[in-house]
Amino acid sequence: MTAVGVPGLDVPDSRGRTGLDRVGRDLTGNPDVVVRDVELLASGWHVLRRTTFDQRRRDGRWTTEQRETYDRGNGATLLPYDTARRTVLLTRQFRFPAYVNGSPDGMLVEAAAGLLDDQDPASAIRREAAEELGVAVGALEHVFDVFMSPGSVTERVSFFAAPYTPADRVSAGGGLAEEGEDIEVLELDVDEALAMVDDGRIADAKTIMLLQWAVLRGPFRA
Repeated sequence: MTAVGVPGLDVPDSRGRTGLDRVGRDLTGNPDVVVRDVELLASGWHVLRRTTFDQRRRDGRWTTEQRETYDRGNGATLLPYDTARRTVLLTRQFRFPAYVNGSPDGMLVEAAAGLLDDQDPASAIRREAAEELGVAVGALEHVFDVFMSPGSVTERVSFFAAPYTPADRVSAGGGLAEEGEDIEVLELDVDEALAMVDDGRIADAKTIMLLQWAVLRGPFRA
């Protein structure tokens, strides 16, 4: 009888990946956590795993825990700003997860962002700025790196800011149609963008973080 391989484990899945159940098994940085097993639950475009581990609590007791983690890779996001005109460049696009969880129309105003796709964060965000915003950005300022939803999603996002002028617009932007993107580019006064945070028109975490950084410690600080 011929053994049948499992895609993503011992035979390649649709993206050519194997060994997806090996991630996390060799972690040794925390002596109070011992990984016992990693199960592959799903491997569509991204990867869902269930990990069983022993954890020593603060009172010394050991317990066995299970956590599901969604691995979509790491990402980068960018806030382009023009201090002379006090403007920022953002996007508006449809987000189904927000739509199914209470957003009236699923249309979110966001900072440009994307997955790294095997690039370093700076190169990836330059790519996204060109694709989504139609802007060729110059010098990038690395703001911080953030785990956006550490209870269940492994993604770490690198945050950047960069100056721009109208002369830096090289295309209309809008994203890649072949990837299902249909992105509207918004140029907003920074004070209007902050007002949109206050009244809920901007409800995206990375965008709120970048706007608040911009006025507290970044280019628009008093």
